Amino acid sequence: MKRILLPAGGAILATGLLAAGLAGTAQATSDVASDPLAKTAAQAAETLDFWSKSNYAALKSAVAFNPDSLEVSKISRGGGYSADTKPGNSLPIGEEKKVAVKSQNVNMPKTIGKVFFEGRDGKLYWCSGTSVQSQYRNLVATAGHCVYDIAGNDEVVSRWVFVPGYYQGKVPYGLYVGKQAFTHYDFDVYEDFDRDYAFVTVYNGIGGTLNTAKKVSKSEYDAYQGDKDVKNSSITEAEYLKCKDLNGGETPDCWAKPSTIEDLAGPDFPGAIKTLKEVSVEQYNAAPTGQVNGGKATNATFTEQVTESQYKAYTGPGYRKIDPKGNFTITHYFVKYWVKKTAKVEYFRTEFFVFGHEVKDVGRLGDNVGGQGVAWNQAPGKVVRTFGYPYGANPDGSKPYTGVTPKWCYGKSDSKVIKVPARKVEEQQSLKCAVTAGYDGGPWLANYSNAKRLGFVTGVTSLIVDVDGNKRYDTITSPIFDGETAAIYKSAAASWSGKLIP
Repeated sequence: MKRILLPAGGAILATGLLAAGLAGTAQATSDVASDPLAKTAAQAAETLDFWSKSNYAALKSAVAFNPDSLEVSKISRGGGYSADTKPGNSLPIGEEKKVAVKSQNVNMPKTIGKVFFEGRDGKLYWCSGTSVQSQYRNLVATAGHCVYDIAGNDEVVSRWVFVPGYYQGKVPYGLYVGKQAFTHYDFDVYEDFDRDYAFVTVYNGIGGTLNTAKKVSKSEYDAYQGDKDVKNSSITEAEYLKCKDLNGGETPDCWAKPSTIEDLAGPDFPGAIKTLKEVSVEQYNAAPTGQVNGGKATNATFTEQVTESQYKAYTGPGYRKIDPKGNFTITHYFVKYWVKKTAKVEYFRTEFFVFGHEVKDVGRLGDNVGGQGVAWNQAPGKVVRTFGYPYGANPDGSKPYTGVTPKWCYGKSDSKVIKVPARKVEEQQSLKCAVTAGYDGGPWLANYSNAKRLGFVTGVTSLIVDVDGNKRYDTITSPIFDGETAAIYKSAAASWSGKLIP
């Protein structure tokens, strides 16, 4: 259902803005495709728990989504772009009655962040995205392929969340669970990358004391049914002896580990040191109880929660298990030995932690970080600033970006449309920008004000390509926001989402 764009002149976004709000074009509801992401509170709660448990371990393990690598031979240039209707816009949050201020300096917008989701392959990914203006201040703009599965299943991805300002496992403005996704019918059904954009409504953010670690005793750790963790640290012999006296001797809080168990002794041997050796669960079960040497160590087992990658990589004697909640766990078992004072011994302290889930509603996305305006039917060749979190490798294998902090590009978009037959692209805009995967989904902002960190979204990064064939990405592309885009955006911008918790 490729649309033909009718010429309407070279209208541009002027500094004299159109009326505030969502004025612009007539609705074209037949183009609007909408699908639920987490339509019930129970589904949203499961999504929240999945990403937040074990101190946001899932967020940290996600990788940049990369369906967008294309070869230069698949790209060609077309003619100029023609608008299908009159230009229009919605003003950024906080600028509904003000004129944007121009600036050539760049401060990163608070509105941008990472979109996290689980793909249909079961792997965890992220893209870039931004908060945008909406009636309920609850809307995120990103690439369509960062919301909709592009493996031909016509389905949305799972466990979709937006984290503005994300930085190495930290969620400074809260975590926002996606409720409903809006995109163009042609992308939803035909995977037409000329419509590779999506607008997602999100529930109020969740934050507060989520996953706050609390140090507890071994007995409290064993009794706790939620997320928990252990930390082993090396200590001196003097610290070990003091700790042992305080904790009544045989305890996992402080323990001694021999490098070998060849210098065995009995408990009454002068200067003998009681040590613990980690063994397999089978060896532990076979060990005698109450013997003077080689017996089971009372209360010296513990279970730790680990990430999936740690679980798979573990090769020690501990017992691996996935618990009924889906947590990856390793249980460690110890037997006790007495060794002579001359044996080489290392000393350790084990600290036990549980993670609290006293979550609270931190409010609406737009109230917390603001929201960019949205503009459509803008003239080609317009100056834009693009933002995102690049991370993936170039075709030559080099990885110039870490994905930890956002990056930006600045320049005029090409006046000629770009064509990419492999993605059914007949008309996309393009910009010279040397970034990599992870940048996709990030906003293209016109009239960006450095002082206010606000502008107008006129596109989102769709494809990242190597135009000159030197095995380094040098160009990004975006769908052209037109009147049909405006209709989809308006449908999303008028949709309510609400709170997850009172």
